[in-house]
Amino acid sequence: MNETKKMRSISRSVSRGRVASLFFAFLLLDILAALLAVGVWCYFQETPQGQDFQPGASRHFALLAEDQLSPEGQELTHQEDRWFHTPLQSFLARLQYVYKPAKGGETTVYAGRFLVFFWRCLLLMTLVQLLILLWEILTGSRKSRKHLAPLYEITRMAQDLTADSAFDEDKFHHLEDAISRISPTGPDARLQTGDAELEGLEQAVNSLLERMRQSYQQQARFVSDASHELRTPIAVIQGYANMLDRWGKEDETILEESIAAIKSESDHMKKLVEQLLFLARGDSGRTKLTMTEFSLHEMIKEVFDESVMIDPKHRYHLKGDEDITITGDVSMIKQAARILVDNAAKYTPDHADIILQVKKNEKGHSCFVVQDEGIGIAGKDIPHMFERFFRSDPARSRENGGAGLGLSIAKWIIDRHGGYFQVLSREDIGTRITVCFPG
Repeated sequence: MNETKKMRSISRSVSRGRVASLFFAFLLLDILAALLAVGVWCYFQETPQGQDFQPGASRHFALLAEDQLSPEGQELTHQEDRWFHTPLQSFLARLQYVYKPAKGGETTVYAGRFLVFFWRCLLLMTLVQLLILLWEILTGSRKSRKHLAPLYEITRMAQDLTADSAFDEDKFHHLEDAISRISPTGPDARLQTGDAELEGLEQAVNSLLERMRQSYQQQARFVSDASHELRTPIAVIQGYANMLDRWGKEDETILEESIAAIKSESDHMKKLVEQLLFLARGDSGRTKLTMTEFSLHEMIKEVFDESVMIDPKHRYHLKGDEDITITGDVSMIKQAARILVDNAAKYTPDHADIILQVKKNEKGHSCFVVQDEGIGIAGKDIPHMFERFFRSDPARSRENGGAGLGLSIAKWIIDRHGGYFQVLSREDIGTRITVCFPG
C-alpha cells in the first residue's frame, strides 16, 4: 500500500510538472502571437500602396474620447448588452494608431476594430488552451501512472526476488574453495562446482583459465626456443675459445678459423637478440608506429635497388608502375618487405628470378608481392610459417636459414597496420607472398 501511494505521489508530481510546462508554453505562444499580429498590422498600415517602411518613425497608440469615435467605434463600445461583448472591448475600441515619419506629417489610423477582433480571437484561443490544461490536469496523473507502471513492476519484482532469495553462505565458500584449488598451468585445470546456478560463472572462469594456459604455453615455448637458439652460438664461441687457449695461439690457421667462426656466431647472436628485443617491445606495446602517407611503389623500388646492389647472385625484377599511396609507418613496412625479400633469397638457387610487384588485388586493396623460384614450402607448413622459431625441415634449417623470427616480425608489423598475407607455394617450384593493406 505504501508503494502504491508513493507511485501516485510521483505520478502527481510528474503531472504537475507537465501542466506547468504546458501553461508557460501557451503563455509564451500568446505573447508572441500578440506581438506578431500587432506588428504586422502596423506595418501594413504604414505601407499602403507599396510605400516604404521607415523604422525611425515615431509611433504610438492613442486613446480617443467618446465624442471623437466614429459610428463604427461607438457601436463597438456600446455592445455591453450583447452576448459577444468581451472584457476590455470598450477600451480597445477607443484606440487609434499614430505614426509620424522623420520627414512628413503625422498620420492617424483607427485601430479599434482590428484590436477588438484580435482580442476576441486571443480570448477564444486562451479558452481552448484552458480546456487543454484542464484535461491534462484531470487525466495527466492517470497517464503518468500508466507510463510508470512498467518501472514500478520491475522494481516490485526486484524487491520480491531479493526478499525470496536466501543468501547461501556455504555455496560461496564452496565456490571459493574450488577456485583456490585450481592450478592455472595444469593441463586440465577447470572450475567445476556442480551447481547449476553458478554455471555461467564457471564458464567465464574456465575461459579465462584457457587463455591463461595458452599464454603460459606460448611464453614457455618462446623462452625454450630462445634458449635453444642462443645455446648453439654460445657453445661454438666457447669451443673455439677453448681451442685457442690450448694450442691455437701459435697456429695461424686455427687462429683465423677461430676468429672467423667467433665473428660469425657473434653476428648471428646479435641479430637474434635484436629480433627478440623487437618482438618483446612489440608485445609489451612499447613499439610506436609513426603513421604517414607514402608511395608503396617508391618504397618497394628502394627495397629492389638495395637487393640488386647487395645480392648479385639472383636476378631481381620490379613489376608494376602504378603509383599506389597508403598510410603507415614506412620504415616498419620497408623492414617487413626486406625480411620477405631476404627470405626469398635464402631459399632460391643462384641465378634464379625474384620478382617484386606493386598492385591492387581483386578487392581493391593495395598490395606488394615477393615471388621467388626457390624450394617452396610444404602445404602442411604454410599455416605455421609465421610462428616464432618455426623452421620446416629442411627448408628452414639453421645452416641456410635464420632463427625463424623474421617472418614473425614481418607478420607483427603487417598486423599492426591492419594488413594481411596471401601465401601461394609449391615445393621445388617457388613461393609467392602477397601483403595487402585494406585501408
